Amino acid sequence: MAQGDHTRILGNPKFQELVRTRSGFAWTLSAVMLAIYLGFIFLVAFAKPLMAMKIGGGVTSLGIVLGLVVIVSAFLLTGIYVQRANSRFDNLTRDLTKDLT
Repeated sequence: MAQGDHTRILGNPKFQELVRTRSGFAWTLSAVMLAIYLGFIFLVAFAKPLMAMKIGGGVTSLGIVLGLVVIVSAFLLTGIYVQRANSRFDNLTRDLTKDLT
């Protein structure tokens, strides 16, 4: 890629919008996942009786259920990102490509 093309792409307002929106959304989802994970770790560390509480009449504890919630939330947040990438980010990329050609 020629130096002029590189500068033209970096200076394009549509490219800057794409980078800004994608980065902001990724950081937001990362913060949400970090909060979920840290919340779980703090519960494990400081609320052992709560985490050991049995659910229903079986042997499953609340800690196991919340651990599954952490795993499922990671999949859900990934799905949310993929959905946004396939719609909004792809549209911004398409607009940028049209603008640059």
